[in-house]
Amino acid sequence: MIKVIPNVENFLTKTDWLTSFHHFSFGEHYDSTKVNFGPLRVFNDDVINPGEGFGFHPHHDMEIVTCVTEGILEHRDDFGNHGIIKEGEIQRMSAGSGVFHSEYNHSDKILKLLQIWIMPDKKGIKPEYEQRKFSKEQRQDKLLCVISQKQSTMHLHQDVSFYIACLESKKITHELKGRMAYLFVIDGKIKLNGIELFGKDSAMIQKEEIMEMTPITKSEIMLLDMPESFTSTD
Repeated sequence: MIKVIPNVENFLTKTDWLTSFHHFSFGEHYDSTKVNFGPLRVFNDDVINPGEGFGFHPHHDMEIVTCVTEGILEHRDDFGNHGIIKEGEIQRMSAGSGVFHSEYNHSDKILKLLQIWIMPDKKGIKPEYEQRKFSKEQRQDKLLCVISQKQSTMHLHQDVSFYIACLESKKITHELKGRMAYLFVIDGKIKLNGIELFGKDSAMIQKEEIMEMTPITKSEIMLLDMPESFTSTD
């Protein structure tokens, strides 16, 4: 079963410095049918104006993944971590027992980023910070695993694996093996098991044995591979 969600169906926050599309209930936006998808709690697609951002604010017991798709993000937290995250880089923060952090556009150009929150499998862990750069060549016409609890890459405190891909000329496949997935088209246009998805569309995939992703145009995608049942801290 594949449920396609066009971007126009997502919640929208728009201010003089921020445009944010929320795939799930977030802040003042609430819909009891759109709270989470398995352990996936937040998927925000943000555009932040130069010099603007989010001042110090708290998080706890959440795995927070930030992927910069354009521009430069500056991160600071109360544990002394200071990160400059550029296009093609991914940041992972385990809020655990509690962390305060800030996020700002570190340039004079527009900043575009994806921020995803995953509910962890245990409470109260010591906060962690990690960031890594992944080249376009590493993900060219293939799914590159960038975060996982099981594979040798950036770590996550939940049984969720993040993949990114730049699709140009080849069909790629991914076996779900009794799991479910969330797919986001960052840019471009693809076919997912024969169904067309445009840039900024997302899809919830359940009860499918295999995913086939074929580029119609040059495309960038992110895929989250998740268990159908999971251990939650709630």
